[in-house]
Amino acid sequence: MDKEQVARIGFEIVAYSGEARSNFIEAIQKVKNGESKEEVKQLIEVGNASLNLAHNSQTQLLAKEAGGEEVELGFIFVHGQDHLMTTNLLKDILEFLMDIYKP
Repeated sequence: MDKEQVARIGFEIVAYSGEARSNFIEAIQKVKNGESKEEVKQLIEVGNASLNLAHNSQTQLLAKEAGGEEVELGFIFVHGQDHLMTTNLLKDILEFLMDIYKP
């Protein structure tokens, strides 16, 4: 895969992770404010769906490299990985906060 193809995957990961992050942040606010448990669950479900799309994009690239294809990495992909990992951490924090605030 050339650098442009890898960058496209990196942008996908950033976009999907960003969508998930926004949903998780909104869910945290709702938990903190004692808002509807159903609204929080809905935001988490939508966030998880976006996070799964980000993982799928990442897996697509990993599978190609594992299959022996040469993959030319660039900063955009690394940036996407950063977004994905911090969004995963935010999801973990959200789960802990839900236990604390018990919406």
